[in-house]
This record gives sequence, C-alpha cells and structure tokens, in this order.
Amino acid sequence: QVPLVESGGGLVQAGGSLRPSCTASKRTFSTYTVGWFRQAPGKEREFVAAIGWTTSMTYYGDSVKGRFTISRDNAKNAVYLQMNSLKPEDTAVYYCAAKPAWGRVADAQRYDYWGQGTQVTVSS
Repeated sequence: QVPLVESGGGLVQAGGSLRPSCTASKRTFSTYTVGWFRQAPGKEREFVAAIGWTTSMTYYGDSVKGRFTISRDNAKNAVYLQMNSLKPEDTAVYYCAAKPAWGRVADAQRYDYWGQGTQVTVSS
C-alpha cells in the first residue's frame, strides 16, 4: 500500500495560481509514476499531468499544457502541481495517483493508489 495525501487546494480568482502537493510516507514512492487527475461535478474524471521517477519524464493533458507544471522532490516524497493562469473551468477535485511503472499515464485505471482529493475552486 502507498497511502497518498493531497493538500494545497483552495479558492483563487481567475488568473491566479495554486500549488497542490501529493505526499506519501512510503520510501518507494520516489520510484513511482505519479499522476494528477481532476473531476468536476457532473463530468468524467480527466487526466491532468504525470511524472515518472525522473523529472525528465512528464506528460500533460491538452487542457493544461503551458499553464500547469508537475514536479517532484524525492527527498521529501512529494509531487507538486504548479497551476498558473487558472480558469473557472479548472474548478474540480484534484486527485493524485501512483503506479510502479511509466506508460499509458493518462489512463486512470492503470493506477494502483489514490489520494482522497483536494478541492480547487477558481472564481471568475
């Protein structure tokens, strides 16, 4: 098991920034691929971004490219999602998820472990 904990969501005005984080206590977390997904009320879960065990391995959903940046600090067992130029349509519950290997990172069903989610609300 790899318990994941998200934090850092909140309420921000359009054009603002937030940086949610995903942390785990298990040391092997540093070797896992970590993805961020989001789900807005009445909508399907959407892939946001993923990062491999090295920071050179990243992948983004089309709706966030150029605005969001995923990063990790393996010394802290943490993965971050820097969200800039936020829009009202970014409002959702954001979840982090982890799996042992890279590959098909946009497929939520490939992930083994999930956090409880953190709410991000962007006001217009």
